Amino acid sequence: MSFYTLIKPEQLADHFDDLNWVIVDCRFSLADTENGQQDYIQAHIPGAVYAHLDRDLCSPVVPGKTGRHPLPAIDTLVQSLNRWGIDRQTQVVTYDAAGGAMAAARLWWLLRWLGHETVAVLDGGWQAWLRAGLPVSSGEERRSPRIFIPDLRMDLLADTAEVLVSSRQPNFRLLDSRNADRFRGENETIDPIPGHIPGAISAPYVENLDEKGDLLPGEALRQRFLNLLGSVPAQSAIFYCGSGVTAAHNLLALAHAGLGDGKLYAGSWSEWITDPSHPVQTS
Repeated sequence: MSFYTLIKPEQLADHFDDLNWVIVDCRFSLADTENGQQDYIQAHIPGAVYAHLDRDLCSPVVPGKTGRHPLPAIDTLVQSLNRWGIDRQTQVVTYDAAGGAMAAARLWWLLRWLGHETVAVLDGGWQAWLRAGLPVSSGEERRSPRIFIPDLRMDLLADTAEVLVSSRQPNFRLLDSRNADRFRGENETIDPIPGHIPGAISAPYVENLDEKGDLLPGEALRQRFLNLLGSVPAQSAIFYCGSGVTAAHNLLALAHAGLGDGKLYAGSWSEWITDPSHPVQTS
């Protein structure tokens, strides 16, 4: 049995001894970028390797040209996958401590971008694992390396030029995954310019989660995104956030709802505002 969007803790626990399964701990904190790895060393799901958002799942920031979390170079990302023991036959499971929204969904999206379908996010993340009373390990873990061969899916990615065009087209949807106050240009504490891309609609990723941090049931997610998309198909929807990380959570939820694949504007708001000619809207 393969998993493509979500997996429950009990389902994952049944596969500890499966050599074709790889668990990746993606815990990360914007406030303290080393905290996630320190937490991993102290306690993690047995067998899990660690992926650092800044070092493993992004490329270096180029001031004035990129957003805060640029996509990693493909060759660099493939080297990391090789080191973690992931090839095209591997079932990958990712998790973090934010319901999948911080970096677990980012790695889920990156693998799908590279053509790897058998990747799922642990529903409820680290907290759900602990609530289930399942075992934990400590220290750093390594796996035997494998060779990952990518098959790039450019249909999952949108660049700034496509956003500029699609934001003016009625047959496209541009969806902002940040909290509604940041969409309106209020309470902006991360990026230097507040607001949103004109033509975008607000679609906060947090509305995919229940009070425990688990993803909402598939039917509830389906209705949510049908309301957001209207008559626009998923493949004509572009999602962005502040830096291209939490927008992947909306894409995960969209796929889990059975509506297909949207696109990620990876540079997102923090890249958009590097060009002063790009329009900005608040309200």
